[in-house]
Amino acid sequence: MKKIALFLFLINSAFLFAQKEVSGTVKDKSGAPLPGVNVVEKGTTNGVSTDFEGNFVIKVKEGATLIFTYVGYAAVEKPASDSKIEVILDESGGQILSDVVVVGSRSTKRTVVNSAVPIDVINVKDVTTQSGKLEINELLQYVAPSFNANKQSGSDGADHVDPASLRGMGPDQTLVLINGKRRHQSSLINLFGTRGRGNTGTDLNAIPAASIKRIEILRDGAAAQYGSDAIAGVINIVTNDNVKEFTGAITYGAFNTDAKGDFPEGTANTKGYRLDQNGNGNSFGKDQDFDGGSVKISANYGVPIGTKGGYVNVTGEFLNKNKTLRPGFDFRKGFGEAEIQGVNFFVNFAVPISEKTQFYAFGGSNFRNTDAYAFTRNDGERVVEEIYPGGYTPRITSKINDNSIAAGIKTETSGGWKWDFSNTLGKNKFHYDIKGTLNASLEEKSPTEFDAGGHSLLQNTTNVDLSKNYGDILGGLNLAFGAEFRVEQFEIFAGEQGSYATYDTNGNPITDPTTQSPPTVPNPDYDPTDPESSPTIARPGGSQGFPGYSPANQVNENRNNFSLYTDAELDITEAFMVSGAVRFENYSDFGSTINGKFASRLKITDNINLRGSVSTGFRAPSLAQIYYNLRFTNFSSAGATEVLLAPNDSEVTRAFGIQKLNEEKAINASLGFTANFGDFTATVDGYLINVKDRIVLTGYFDASALGLGVDKAQFFVNGVDTKSIGLDVVLAWKKTINENRLSATLVGNINDMKIDKVKNGDLEEKTFFGERDKAFLLASAPPNKFGLNLNYGRKWFDAGLAFTRFSEVKLLDYQMDEDPEDYRTDPSETDEQVFSNQKRAATDTYGAKIVTDLTLGFKLCKSTKLSIGANNLLNIYPDQQDDWVEAGGYWDAVQMGFSGAYYYARLGFNF
Repeated sequence: MKKIALFLFLINSAFLFAQKEVSGTVKDKSGAPLPGVNVVEKGTTNGVSTDFEGNFVIKVKEGATLIFTYVGYAAVEKPASDSKIEVILDESGGQILSDVVVVGSRSTKRTVVNSAVPIDVINVKDVTTQSGKLEINELLQYVAPSFNANKQSGSDGADHVDPASLRGMGPDQTLVLINGKRRHQSSLINLFGTRGRGNTGTDLNAIPAASIKRIEILRDGAAAQYGSDAIAGVINIVTNDNVKEFTGAITYGAFNTDAKGDFPEGTANTKGYRLDQNGNGNSFGKDQDFDGGSVKISANYGVPIGTKGGYVNVTGEFLNKNKTLRPGFDFRKGFGEAEIQGVNFFVNFAVPISEKTQFYAFGGSNFRNTDAYAFTRNDGERVVEEIYPGGYTPRITSKINDNSIAAGIKTETSGGWKWDFSNTLGKNKFHYDIKGTLNASLEEKSPTEFDAGGHSLLQNTTNVDLSKNYGDILGGLNLAFGAEFRVEQFEIFAGEQGSYATYDTNGNPITDPTTQSPPTVPNPDYDPTDPESSPTIARPGGSQGFPGYSPANQVNENRNNFSLYTDAELDITEAFMVSGAVRFENYSDFGSTINGKFASRLKITDNINLRGSVSTGFRAPSLAQIYYNLRFTNFSSAGATEVLLAPNDSEVTRAFGIQKLNEEKAINASLGFTANFGDFTATVDGYLINVKDRIVLTGYFDASALGLGVDKAQFFVNGVDTKSIGLDVVLAWKKTINENRLSATLVGNINDMKIDKVKNGDLEEKTFFGERDKAFLLASAPPNKFGLNLNYGRKWFDAGLAFTRFSEVKLLDYQMDEDPEDYRTDPSETDEQVFSNQKRAATDTYGAKIVTDLTLGFKLCKSTKLSIGANNLLNIYPDQQDDWVEAGGYWDAVQMGFSGAYYYARLGFNF
């Protein structure tokens, strides 16, 4: 035994004496030091990070090689032959599997290829210079496998803020971070014919693309790590921190209006048809080949602060986009995308306080003016001929203000613990102005424009996070702990009186219906033989197009929540890693929840990793879902209906047996692999997402007997359980042959969502969450999407060609609301057969389509580049439908959009 002990001692001593100490500095190409760069001894888990001055010290074996990795920069390998090493890192591009990531792991050494969960890293600078996409949602739609976003029309606020989602989940089931800090949501709640109706979401388009270095997308349940909303995954936006470099661009583009289809003459917008300010057609008398003209101007510049890595990086962005108009029916002459004028400003700032302490701050302000057409009023009690002869199309315009600021201090103690204390404040305000409208109960005295009020959401989040890496425990152990306290406030504020009030024949607002009555017009459907039929119809009050919020709708509610989390990652060996996380949250309005996650990665060979995870998750009901309320007019081809959307805590809601909203609960599981063979990389990940008590918006219940002055009522409910099974694929190849730069990327998602259960209780399922509602929920999760992106570059020229295939989508239109007896073709048919006939007649099938994008880039000089190209080069449209669709045009809002080809030119600068 003594000989064995002596032998082991000698081996250990030899190993110790064979080690050497290496130090150095890591900088970017401008000479600025890079803090937080991972320095790892190749083939081991031995590693350190650079300090705020870019310095590092590490002990390694003789003959070792060091690998330097930093998010957004190309990895560098250096032999540790000298005791001092100077390293320059250059920014990388594309989806790089060796990038160190912020999301999915709190270990500072975790890269995409060795993470236990699927993560996309998208270099925004590359994407924005190689496509004509104007907004973040558009960019991600075409480069991220399971990201979906849709332009809306005729959906009120959703025309102005695009609903977006991951893996077919709701817009509010994806958590958005900026530089690792929780981003506030929009105050808008999606209603009417949108994807994700009944959901709130985060307005990604409020963040200027020019301020973003890269976007990390964690495609896995992460509520146990990050809290509420992370059921589908996490999107982390990392902002620019470069200095001494000016980048800018001027982009102009327009849509081709020549929609293909069998459209009647005079429908907006085929050639030669335009709308005047009142939404009436053909007033300009001039052919129009293009519309939706857009100008975007962006600039970004960074300035170093001091000599120890401090910086301030500033971004400004301006967007002016005109409306598009596409073929619509007589009751929807203004079908198309909204007009937008927007100004974005963003700042990212950091300054060292001491050798291991840094103060940082970032934030921005977004202002948008938007303008979209509502449904047309052609005749009847909603039209005042003296103001709008022959009818009118109201316009819903909005002023959206989105502001945020985050600040914090990062430090590292002498014991190696890294601390991060931060506070993030954000507010979204949505203010409606209704134009080209009237209050019909005021008749010819009505104004034609109203301030309709609006809503806002404020969120303040305070975080304390600490972590430490123990390199001497097995292959390395990373521990992290943290706490979060969040306060949210939701407001609805009233508009001017004329936007919501109904006036009597003397022009006074009606406060006593027993003694006051509105003016009337003859009832064209009057049947003197029907005792319930009336010869006249009362003129409705409120602004047409969108009713204003009244004092009765006003809300000012808040809540808070407190959470604690811990997570750990252990490299048991170099090949085998396990991680786990547990999170406790307590909400002031519905109580507590505990969630957990376990994940693992196994290196099968040097080139192939197997990975998987299982977790529980949750999403708290938003304040908007709990307290939002509104009286509105719902339009369909069958006519208009007055509807009350009652808040969750109201007596009306309780009268229908609707329970208090609780959190959505989820179980996530994933299994996949990564492969890296030189120029070729691949990730393939399957997933399962079960969500119980999913919050949805019900159909319209008969409320005529309640004496509320409305025909119908609807509610937010924990209404359905869903199950999603899917597969994400990313295959990438990149190579330089002589001076030719070649790359090809295939991204794809296959998704199958099922509604397991409708929790209608004693209420009729058809009304509670009927076939149309189910179809809209399932359409949020299209069966598949695949994109092939091909790029070529040589010297001063580059080109990109992309093919994106959007799968078939099926929706049910308003024919599902008709009398089922109208679909009985034979007296012997069963009720089930009648329903089948009705469903078949109401099904709108949008066949699979392939959209082609092309871009050509010409470097005019060292600092200037001209790009020209087309999105949807071949001007492909969805399949034409009949006049029963939700939005009143010939198409619904499906994945590929309905505006056709977009042609653009961009002049980019880099100094």
